[in-house]
Amino acid sequence: MSTEWEVVIGLEVHVQLNTQSKIFCACPTAFGAEPNTHTCPVCLGLPGALPVLNEAAVDKAIAFGLAINAQLHRQSIFARKNYFYPDLPKGYQISQYEIPIVGKGHLDILLTDGSEKRVGITRAHLEEDAGKSLHEAFVAQSGIDLNRAGTPLLEIVSEPDLRSASEAVAYLKKLHALVRYLDISDGNMQEGSFRCDANVSLRRPGEPFGTRAEIKNLNSFRFLEKAILFEMDRQREILENGGKIVQETRLFDANKGETRSMRSKEEANDYRYFPDPDLLPLHLAEERIDRVRVSLPELPDVRRIRFMEQYGLPAYDAQVLTAHRELADYYEQVAENLDAKIAANWVMVELLGAMNKAGLEIPDFPVPAGELRLLLQRMADSTISGKIAKEIFEILCSEGGTVDAIIDAKGLRQITDERAILALIDEIIANNPKQTAEYRAGKEKLFGFFVGQVMKASHGKANPDQVNSLLKNRLLSQ
Repeated sequence: MSTEWEVVIGLEVHVQLNTQSKIFCACPTAFGAEPNTHTCPVCLGLPGALPVLNEAAVDKAIAFGLAINAQLHRQSIFARKNYFYPDLPKGYQISQYEIPIVGKGHLDILLTDGSEKRVGITRAHLEEDAGKSLHEAFVAQSGIDLNRAGTPLLEIVSEPDLRSASEAVAYLKKLHALVRYLDISDGNMQEGSFRCDANVSLRRPGEPFGTRAEIKNLNSFRFLEKAILFEMDRQREILENGGKIVQETRLFDANKGETRSMRSKEEANDYRYFPDPDLLPLHLAEERIDRVRVSLPELPDVRRIRFMEQYGLPAYDAQVLTAHRELADYYEQVAENLDAKIAANWVMVELLGAMNKAGLEIPDFPVPAGELRLLLQRMADSTISGKIAKEIFEILCSEGGTVDAIIDAKGLRQITDERAILALIDEIIANNPKQTAEYRAGKEKLFGFFVGQVMKASHGKANPDQVNSLLKNRLLSQ
C-alpha cells in the first residue's frame, strides 16, 4: 500500500453474553436447538408481551466496564432501534443509544515490535440479538430461525485508533481473551458468540478522517485481516483514480477474499431511536458495582506481569501463557514447585502442539495438569529421561492412564546404576574398535556416535548425563 495513505480503523464487536436465559425473557440461550423452539411471546414481540431485564446480563456488562477502567453510568436508558429485517420479529431492536451502561474506557494491546498501544473504547452497551436467516438448506428461498432473537449482546465500540490490519487483529484477540477471562462469553466465533464489524477509511496523514465503509459480521481473526487489507487496496485505487468513497455497508466474501457492497450505510437518525416505553431506566447501585468488582478474576495484563516476576519468565512466555485463563490456570498447576521455565516450555510446545493437533481446548484435553506436573517431576528426579517423557506424554494424550502406571507397565524407568551403564559402554567400545581408535586419534566428532550407540543399546533408558560423563572417561582412559 502507498505510504501516502493512512488507514483508520474502528471496530464494533458484538459479544453474546453467556447467560442461561435471554435478556428480556426466560427462553434458553443454548446453541444448536431445533429452529424456532427457544421462543416466546416476549422475544417474538407479540402484542401485550412485556420485557423484563436479565440481571445476570447487567452484572456481566459491569464486569467488562470495570476490566477496561471505563466510566460506568449509574443510570442508563434502553431504546428502540427501528429497522426492518426478516429475522427481526418486532420490527425494532431493544438497545441502548444516548446513555449506555459502559462509557469511555481503554484496552492496551501488544504490537509486533514488542511495544504497547492504548486503544480507546468509546462505549459498550447492552442490546438483544436478532434471529438468523438460513439460506443453505433452501432453493430460491430463505428460512428464519428466531432462537437467537433476544440473546443478550454487549456491543463494544472502539475509538478509530487502529492504524493497520495487524493492530486490528491484536485488539480483537485481546478483547476475545478478556471476555473469556471474565467468563462473560464463551467467545465461540464459529457459533457467532463473538463477531465484529470493521469501519475502514483512508486519509492523507494528518488530514481529517475519510469516508468510511463498514464491513459486517466478521467472525474470525483471519477474515478480519483479509477484509481490511482488501478494503484498503479498494479504497486506495478509487481515491488515486480521482473517485470518492461511498459510505456503505459491505460484506466480506471469504471464498473470493474480497468485500462487496451490501447497502448504503444508515445514520443514527435513520433508526428513529426513542426510549423503550416498556423498560424503566437502569440504575446501578454502588453496592452492586462493588459486589461485581470483588468477584473479578486476576486480569490478563496483571497476570502476565506476575508470571514474569514470580516465575522469572521472559515476556514472550508470559504473554503466551496468559492469553487464555484456562491455559494460565493449567500452567500454574504444572509449575508448582518445579522449574518454571521447563514447565513453560512443556506447556507451550508439547501441550499446545497436542491441543492444536487434536483440535481441543484445555477443558476437553485428556491430560490433567496434575499428570503433566508428575511427568516433569519424574524427569527432575531422573526416573525417566526427557525423550521417554515425550513418549509417555503421547501415550497420555492417545490412551489416557497415569504417569507412574505407564512407566511401570512399559518398563520405562531410567537406568541410573553406574555399573550397568559402564557395562553397556564397554560393550559398545569393544564392538567398535575402528571408531574407538579414530576418536582417540583426535576425531572428537565420533563422540556423538558412541552416545547414540549406548542410548540405543539401553532402549533410551540410560541417564544421558551419566552416559556422557562415563563414556568420556572410558574413552580417554583406555
